[in-house]
Amino acid sequence: MYDKQALVAILREKALRFGDFTLASGKKASFYLDCRKVTLDSRGANLIAEGMLDLLGASMPDAVGGMAIGADPITAAVITVAGQRGLHMKGFIVRKEAKSHGTGRDVEGPVEKGDRVYIVEDTVTTGGSSLLAIEKAEAAGLQVLGVLAVIDRLEGGREAFAARGYSLQTLLTVRDFGIEPAAG
Repeated sequence: MYDKQALVAILREKALRFGDFTLASGKKASFYLDCRKVTLDSRGANLIAEGMLDLLGASMPDAVGGMAIGADPITAAVITVAGQRGLHMKGFIVRKEAKSHGTGRDVEGPVEKGDRVYIVEDTVTTGGSSLLAIEKAEAAGLQVLGVLAVIDRLEGGREAFAARGYSLQTLLTVRDFGIEPAAG
């Protein structure tokens, strides 16, 4: 069962840091959410998976996945908890760069062309990482339904997805930590 307050508490304890940071998007920030400290924690992973499955409700996709490495523990947790609920769901990994050996694919896992999928992400700022994952997933023949994330920093990601026709559903926003998003 998803417990939003428990997720806020574990993120506040393990992942939220204040200071001067440069984010993956290149933006400067006064706080940082190192979600790996929670997605790679058994309690945190279960809370996130329960929450994401609850967000999906009855509209279960064929698979979930996202950009390596950040999305990998989320993908694993979601498909594991789905299995515990008696639901069949596959996972996939999107490589930042295709391998030069083996199959050379950008998307790895048991997914097939036409599968309906959600991209999973830990923290959304501008949406750039997830948009790249969407592009690669669609190039592999997957039908991307939208993006599921743990936290929205409220800095343009939702709008970037909407501009491309994708929805963003999140378990939390920075406001759940009493943080107002950066202006402009």
